[in-house]
Amino acid sequence: MPDSRADAEAMRKAITPNTILMVGSAPSYPHGVVDPIAEMAKIAKQNNILFHVDACVGGFMLPFVRKLGYPIPDFDLSVSGVTSISADLHKYGYAAKGASVILYKTPELRRHQMFVSTNWAGGIYPSLSMAGTRPASPIAAAWAVLNYLGEAGYLELNDAVMKAVKRLQNGINAIQGIKVISNPEMSVFAIGSDELDVYAIADKLTQKGWHLDRQQFPPSLHMTVQYGHVNIVDEFLSDLAESVKDVRKPSIEKTFNAWLVAIANFLIRILPEAWVTALMEKASGLLGGGGGLPSKMAPMYGLMGSLPNRGDLKEMILDLLDGMTRYKK
Repeated sequence: MPDSRADAEAMRKAITPNTILMVGSAPSYPHGVVDPIAEMAKIAKQNNILFHVDACVGGFMLPFVRKLGYPIPDFDLSVSGVTSISADLHKYGYAAKGASVILYKTPELRRHQMFVSTNWAGGIYPSLSMAGTRPASPIAAAWAVLNYLGEAGYLELNDAVMKAVKRLQNGINAIQGIKVISNPEMSVFAIGSDELDVYAIADKLTQKGWHLDRQQFPPSLHMTVQYGHVNIVDEFLSDLAESVKDVRKPSIEKTFNAWLVAIANFLIRILPEAWVTALMEKASGLLGGGGGLPSKMAPMYGLMGSLPNRGDLKEMILDLLDGMTRYKK
């Protein structure tokens, strides 16, 4: 969809006799927008299909943001048709990793999560989840944080975060050439551009000590704003504006990167697919595959975006991971 939300009608058309589950996000990680959960859950209910809400990012923030007066669409188990919902305590619950919860509409659904073996020689083996052995310390830490902060504490944290988010979004939209993608409901959003290379902007920000995830479809930079960022909004916006200004300036480096991507696009169009795959096997070495990522990511993302075969891209990333994690004498 143009607003980066899931297309409920497209999901309806995609349902087949084999469909057993539909999923919506509250919000989605890349752009921070909440899917039309009520509309999607209605479709699931009409087709007798389970509907899960992935609220791993928003589960411990959206309810408090709504209490603070921000418009939040219905997304939880109160929505007709929603049968389960997940939320991570280690995100906006401010707890240690990894602590998450999954809630079900009915006790009968929850029983399907459980596992029991009654015929094992070691005795009767029950487990509440797929993981048999789980560390207790993150669960205890999450319980302690929840009790320490309480509702009042989460409201205070989220009030400060949302005020910082609005300042950030207004500041970003005021910088010519970049924008916040769509209209995200909470503190996760993406920076995009219709005219500038956002990956080059990210490289400039990295040089200034800021580290933003690079995203694709469309090219964008990811922002997850939490309480630790409240007091550095002005500093970030200043560096962002300066980075955008730098990217606008002509430079030999920018010209080289543009030529690199243009040549790659040309070769991909004229060479046989097998040749392109062979070249990609060599390309990761040029992009840092010998043991780490390159210092500047813009040319790498430009090249990856031009690949018609996503399998080649997967192999390139596997080579990068292998080089970064392999033991070397």
